[in-house]
Amino acid sequence: MTTTQGCAAPEQTAHLPATVDLTHEAVIQGKVTRDGTPVSSAYARLLDSTGEFTAEVVTGDEGVFRFFAADGDWTVRVLAAGGVSVDNAVTAKIGEVAGLEVAI
Repeated sequence: MTTTQGCAAPEQTAHLPATVDLTHEAVIQGKVTRDGTPVSSAYARLLDSTGEFTAEVVTGDEGVFRFFAADGDWTVRVLAAGGVSVDNAVTAKIGEVAGLEVAI
């Protein structure tokens, strides 16, 4: 059984779903931690190269978020309890998983 969050977004786990074909996908994936502990229920926002909002997911129990993006430069903004807002620049490329570790 697959659980969903928000607008039917798939559960955010550390493992890529078996249906992901990296020959046709560019993946941005990360993990949000606080003092080494995964942060669930943080918001990860994907912003394009102009800073325009593109997508948002809620981190899962493991603190993981994932986006499927076009090739290019992106910003991932993590928002968490206590007014935390952290931006990370990342480049997506088809065939690769761009990984981020976000400590808040």
